[in-house]
This record gives sequence, structure tokens and C-alpha cells, in this order.
Amino acid sequence: MSAEQTLGEETKKPPVIYRRATCRLCGSRHLQLAMALKPTPVADAYMPADRQNKQQPVFPLDLYLCLDCGLAHLPDVIDPQVLYGKYIYETTTSPGLVAHFQKYAERVLQRIGPASEAFVVEIGSNDGTLLKFFQKQGLRVLGIDPAAAIAQKTTASGTETLPSFFSPALAQKIKKERGAADIIIANNVMANIDNLEEFLTGIKDLLAPEGVFIFETGYLVDTMQNMVFDNIYHEHLCYFSVKPLDKFFSKHGMSLIYIDRVPTKGGSIRGTVQWAAGRRKVDSSVKEAIQLEENLGVDRIDAYRTFVGKIDTQKAKLTKLLNDLKKQGKTIAGYGASHSVTTFIYYFDLGEALEFLLDDNPRKYQTLSPGWHIPVYPSQKIYDNKPDYIVILAWRFYEQIVNTHQAFLKQGGHFIIPLPELEVI
Repeated sequence: MSAEQTLGEETKKPPVIYRRATCRLCGSRHLQLAMALKPTPVADAYMPADRQNKQQPVFPLDLYLCLDCGLAHLPDVIDPQVLYGKYIYETTTSPGLVAHFQKYAERVLQRIGPASEAFVVEIGSNDGTLLKFFQKQGLRVLGIDPAAAIAQKTTASGTETLPSFFSPALAQKIKKERGAADIIIANNVMANIDNLEEFLTGIKDLLAPEGVFIFETGYLVDTMQNMVFDNIYHEHLCYFSVKPLDKFFSKHGMSLIYIDRVPTKGGSIRGTVQWAAGRRKVDSSVKEAIQLEENLGVDRIDAYRTFVGKIDTQKAKLTKLLNDLKKQGKTIAGYGASHSVTTFIYYFDLGEALEFLLDDNPRKYQTLSPGWHIPVYPSQKIYDNKPDYIVILAWRFYEQIVNTHQAFLKQGGHFIIPLPELEVI
């Protein structure tokens, strides 16, 4: 398929994958290929160490742009049960997110001013980190998360979490049994949803008349400006900007009233939505974000060609460096074993260059990376195996990693920071 062709008829191959032929926000069929990444396995499908010989399927990872509303999205959809059934990521394992969610809760309480016994529902609540801050203020809370093991663990810790996917049926059940929600939160969830109209129907079914829906999601402007291409993986179906979201909510009887830019996930936005007839005024931040996007041209295909060109330039630099180091007999490892690392390894062709990976998440220890089956060890293994060079695949956290492992540098090791500009320490 050429970059100028639009997608054909929607194809379905349940339960693993199907290809959507329309825009998730506006329904348009005018979709153009914006970036063709390497096909990869499911990004978080790290394997037990004893399954070295088990092959894992790879799936297309093509980013398309809607030429009508400006949404960037992946048309290829993997069954959510395949993606999330054994999901092991927990918020508390990600640097800085706990402090981020504390400030998040404080901001919501200050801006919205909910009643003392308001009902807060979080969709995709993970380990309940954010909800616990609302609990401490006496609010009623309920989490919803399809990762059964995490939901069970979180409920046992005192924050009730339903092990389920959010749906209109579940929304109606919750409202009937517990009442309407004053605040509904979905952080890093909307980007993962194929049927956004159905999702919004569920929000509307559950939301109180003066309630607000608050979402946080990666911001396309930051993705492109900060070169965070490795946030593109199968779980993230959509890459949002404010302009198409504003139109989407308006079409469905709701109003986007606040946009806050936040630094998480390489750059995100936090949007606040109310019923169209709600009492709160639309903040100037919405119009300002739309103006920024129009000035940058993120709804035009040329912006993606520039973005891809920058990524490919850095890839070429890193490839040359690693090839030279290999010729010198140097040992090279990678630091990071997250979702984004899978995209990075495949797009930068690092599968054969890295001898092992290091990570700080105990759940990843003694596993094998998706597809390439590179072994993952605790970060302290750096001092046992003593690689000559470590590529910081979790490059957005390079400062924390380098500061933590000064002893590695003192023993003669080197860190390689691949983005946004190649640097060797």
C-alpha cells in the first residue's frame, strides 16, 4: 500500500487482530499512512526464561493520519484480552508517577471542589495509586481495571477495584448500585480504546449532571517535538491532539473545558470534560492548544515526514556507533524492559546488538524480551556482568539511571543515550 492510498474495507480476523478502515473519532475513511514502524510482538509480552524457543507472532505497527479531523491512530487492533489479560505493569514501578498522581489529585480537588462524600470512579485504575489520594480525603472511590491480578491485589489493599473492562453495561450497573459518579477519571486509557463512541456512551451513562470526566493521555505535539516515537505500540491505538478531541466531545453533547499539559509519558495532556449544558466556563487553555496545533501543522502529513526523518537520522548514528564497538569486541547491554523498549529495539534493529537488558521492575527479572528473547536482569547485574557499554533504552529517564549508577562509570563503563541526540557518557 502506498502512502497516498486510504485503507480499504474493514477486515476482521478475530480474536487476535483486525484492521479498522475508519477514523475512531470522526468516522472518516480518508486515512493516510504517516509512519511505518517495524512489525513487533505485543510490546509487554516478556516471556519466562524457560520459554526461549517459543516463537511470538508480530503484528503490523503502522501509524495513519485522518485527513479530515487530524487524529493519528493505528488501524490494526489486537484483542484486548491478548494485550491485557496478564498485564503486569504497576504505576508504583514507574519513576515519578506516584508524586505526579498526588499533585493530580490535589489539582482536581482544588479546581472541581467536590462534595465531601463525592463518588470518584477511575477507569484503568491499575494499582489504585491515584484513587488512594482521593480516599484519604474521605471521598468514595471505585477502580475498574481488566488486569485481574492487579485488581485483586489492589482490592485487598483497601481500594476496591472491579476486574473488568469498562462498558456501558458496567456503567449502568455501577450507577444503579452505587449512584452516579461525580468525577470519572481515565488516565492513559482513551488511547488504548478501539471503539471510542461506545466508551463515551459509558461515561455519559455514569456521569452525574454536574459531574466531570477527566482524562490524561499522551499528547501528539509532545510525541513529535520530543521524538517519543517509542510510545507507539499496539496498546496505544490513538495519538491525540486537542482539536479532533474537542470536535468529538461536542458531537456527543459534551464540552471540553480545560486542557493542562503535563510532563508524564514523554508529554501528555489532561482534559476536563462536562456536559455541554454544564455550569463551568470553557477555559482559554482549550483554544490555545488548538491554535498551537494549527501553527505546528500536526494535522498535516508533512509534519510526520519531518518527524520520521529526525528519528531515522538518530537511528543511523546509533547503528554506526554500535557496529564500530562490536568490531572492537566491546560488550553492549540495554537498560530498560518496558513496552516502549520493544518498539525501540525493533525500529532501531538492536535485537542482535544487545547481549542482555537491565531493569528496575522485579516482575521483569529473569524474563526474555518480546520477539528477540533478550534476557532481562536486575539493574544491579551491571556490576556482575560488567558490560563495556549500556544503551539507555529508557532514554527519557537517563538522568536518574546515570545518577544511580555512577559506580558503573567509575569502573570504566559507558552509557549511550540514543535520543534526542546521540551521546556517550
